[in-house]
Amino acid sequence: MSESHQRQMQVFGQNPTRVVDGYSEEFETSFLEHMKRSHRFSRIAATVVYNEYIADRHHVHMNSTQWATLTEFIKHLGKLGKLKVEETPKGWFITYIDRDSETLFKEKLKSKRIKADIADEEKLEKEIQRQIERAEQTVVVGPDNETGEKDETKSRLLEKNDGEGEIKIKMSLGKKNAEMIEKRESSRLLFDEEETNSGKRKREGENSNSTKNGSVLDEMMREEERLKERSNRKDYWLFEGIIVKVMSKGLMGKGYYKQKGVVRKVIDRYLAEIEMLENKHLLRVDQEELETVLPQIGGLVKIVNGAYRGENAKLVAIDTDKFCAKVVVEKGIYDGRVLKAVEYEDICKLA
Repeated sequence: MSESHQRQMQVFGQNPTRVVDGYSEEFETSFLEHMKRSHRFSRIAATVVYNEYIADRHHVHMNSTQWATLTEFIKHLGKLGKLKVEETPKGWFITYIDRDSETLFKEKLKSKRIKADIADEEKLEKEIQRQIERAEQTVVVGPDNETGEKDETKSRLLEKNDGEGEIKIKMSLGKKNAEMIEKRESSRLLFDEEETNSGKRKREGENSNSTKNGSVLDEMMREEERLKERSNRKDYWLFEGIIVKVMSKGLMGKGYYKQKGVVRKVIDRYLAEIEMLENKHLLRVDQEELETVLPQIGGLVKIVNGAYRGENAKLVAIDTDKFCAKVVVEKGIYDGRVLKAVEYEDICKLA
């Protein structure tokens, strides 16, 4: 036994706990660093990570730590909240839990945005309710009163005209037959002309009222669309069940770049847990590194942003010049509604 080896044995014998704790801390730190660097957003088998870690010939050996087995070690990390640990028929799988300062800062910003969105939604709901109440008063109360007043005026005019016609006819009864016939004809023509004019005024009034009502209703619908757009336009767009494309160049070395997967879970609105279509691997990717996917004409899509956010629709046509699509909403309260110009980023293929 060499002198250096004997010296190390003496140091260990004096305080074995401190030595083991030091190696354990170093092993844990280097293992987590490797996990963060190589599989930050992935769910992966613990044995795969361990084999990659021990490939470095300068690594700390597990037999110099407080843990006898890999299972015991990853359970320890799971209890500390540093890894998400899952036991499956294929073995133990682990997922790195990002707790660095940058990520925590992003989470705080996201929580602030979420609270602001909730406050904006409540304000918009109140504004929509006020708009509806004002519109109901304009359409129901206003035009009815105007119509009623016009009808009363028309009836008074007709009564007056009828009276004048009777007076003219009675005054002509005492004259000669020729004059009586002539005046009777002129009286009938006058009455017919007045009746025709009153009919025209009535029709014009009805047309103006219908035009006014139509313009008010159209304006109500346009205002409702604008309010829905403002209310449902968010800075996050992930939904479970949509197919997305991974655009993270950091995952190029793993073979995931520009590969498609299904969003199985949405975490904190901005992070997606994706099952890759090709190999069924699970990844966690931020929405900024994802892209929406369009199906073939006739395929189903999810409207992921804008006024009709959350609705399912059928893709009818694509305008490649304007980078938008025509879709028809399916099911729900907007069933059958045609949306003629929806941007590519606002719709995504359904799995």
